[in-house]
Amino acid sequence: MSSAVTEIPAATSAEAEAHFAAAFAFETDCWDVHAAMRAGPDFVLLDVRGADAFAEGHVEGAIHLPHGKITASRLETWPAGTLFVVYCAGPHCNGAARAALRLARLGRPVKIMAGGITGWRDEGFELAR
Repeated sequence: MSSAVTEIPAATSAEAEAHFAAAFAFETDCWDVHAAMRAGPDFVLLDVRGADAFAEGHVEGAIHLPHGKITASRLETWPAGTLFVVYCAGPHCNGAARAALRLARLGRPVKIMAGGITGWRDEGFELAR
């Protein structure tokens, strides 16, 4: 008798490798962002939440640019190949995905910081105000 876990067979090792390797092209995590921000980031970190949420606390060094305000003219400050890392409130929020989609549609490299502010806090990292 099989369980819901084993009812559908796992992917082959080659399929799993391709899938999990590809995931890193789309997202990063709070630990890696934290380390990079301390060392001097080689990307632009965007907090894409609303103004009130940003004022309550954000990742130090993040630029506040709500996902709805991401436009080509707003991005002219940065060279075309600049990597953007975006975050929102957390896994329950799709603001980071909306921002990533806008950036991708504008031809900009982008990754999501998995976990958002919720993940940042869960890791015990400080917020700037």
